[in-house]
Amino acid sequence: MSGLAGIDGGLVAAAKAGDAAALDRLLAVSQPDLMRFARRTCANAEDAEDAVQAALWQLHRRIGTLRVIAAFTSWLFRIVERECRRLLGLQRRTVPLENADPSALRIEPVPSDLRRDLGAMIAALPDLYREVLILRDIEKLTAPEAAAQLGISVEAVKSRLHRARTMLREKLLGSGYWSS
Repeated sequence: MSGLAGIDGGLVAAAKAGDAAALDRLLAVSQPDLMRFARRTCANAEDAEDAVQAALWQLHRRIGTLRVIAAFTSWLFRIVERECRRLLGLQRRTVPLENADPSALRIEPVPSDLRRDLGAMIAALPDLYREVLILRDIEKLTAPEAAAQLGISVEAVKSRLHRARTMLREKLLGSGYWSS
């Protein structure tokens, strides 16, 4: 078997049915072709790697939801293409450092009482929210990386992170740091 063109429906069906060896084989066989496609589609090599990683993660997590086995290859390429487009949109919304207003780059020190209170507020969060918040906002892991580390879905990571941030915002507002 060589690349996505050589994948037979039986391997995809076996992976879809939960065969871990078949899934591992699909991941290994798919990566080179997806990477070639991503390099042509994404803005840079880093984005290409991220897009392929997202596609392989989706393959791993969602192979069971694939309805038509014959659509496997196009499904993967669409994931890569969407991710490249998303990453390109993120780049367009950022301002290069050399074009930024120097006064806007000045970073004010965070008051020690705010740091202390924020640390206590994070520590007081329920474990499932605190873990996600720390992995995503402090350790800067991506959602798929945090999901893999916690053994939960990417959707659960996003939901928990949103809830954790909301809880912190409410506590900060309640503590008088900012007005709503």
